[in-house]
Amino acid sequence: MAITYEASSLGVSAFSDLKPLELRFNWTQENAQAAIEAVYRQVLGNDYVMQSERLTSSESLLCNGSINIRDFVRSVAKSELYKSKFFYNNYHPRTIELNFKHLLGRAPYDESEIIEHLDIYQNEGFEVDIDSYIDSTEYIENFGENIVPYYRGFATQTQQKTVGFTRMFQLYRGYANSDRAQGNTGSPRLTYDLARNTATPVQSPGGNGSLSGTTTTERGGLYRLRVTKGAIGRAPQIRRSLQEYVVPYERLSATLQKLNKQGCRVLSLSNA
Repeated sequence: MAITYEASSLGVSAFSDLKPLELRFNWTQENAQAAIEAVYRQVLGNDYVMQSERLTSSESLLCNGSINIRDFVRSVAKSELYKSKFFYNNYHPRTIELNFKHLLGRAPYDESEIIEHLDIYQNEGFEVDIDSYIDSTEYIENFGENIVPYYRGFATQTQQKTVGFTRMFQLYRGYANSDRAQGNTGSPRLTYDLARNTATPVQSPGGNGSLSGTTTTERGGLYRLRVTKGAIGRAPQIRRSLQEYVVPYERLSATLQKLNKQGCRVLSLSNA
């Protein structure tokens, strides 16, 4: 059964009857290779992987049973390959959006989830932040140790907020597309809607506007950022100063990126 009546125009027909790929007991090498390809496709956002880029050591560990699917997902998400595609050249809120999509199969629900992962990254680093997705109760309950993560955000379901369904379409632009092939890849897609806690219009992959029955809003206005700023460089940390910034929507992503590089921690983001 189709996910929606508009499944074809939305580009999600391929997921209508999707069955999770699980490496079950008594799996074969053929099963393992299929799982490896599925992990690359999911975690790397359907981007092409050259032979020289493959994580051959981790692949071998999976094929000989030394690690499971969850371990292999973790190795791909922490690799230089993943960082080069989705971390180094993106604003950090965009990286977080993609981490949710790649590792949990859904879009962020609200602003607090973005801030939570910004905080983990700033205080504990990239790898700990990746672990926070893969070691989460949500990941384990949905994928366990041996199911390849998949896009859950296209179906309303228990323990998933309805708003996640519409937000997912801002992160997914068609089955033949990849997360690096989309235009303006470095900027986040959901900043405006998360900041205002509004529903996201469902748009077709072609970007020709929202579907019938959804609404769009003009994007603009000012936002107030409250941040704490730590010591500069290796200076001793005595206290954190509280600062506020008022920025237009068009500069919001760039400002968040700049504050992130300065070691600031975002406490709140609200309408000014």
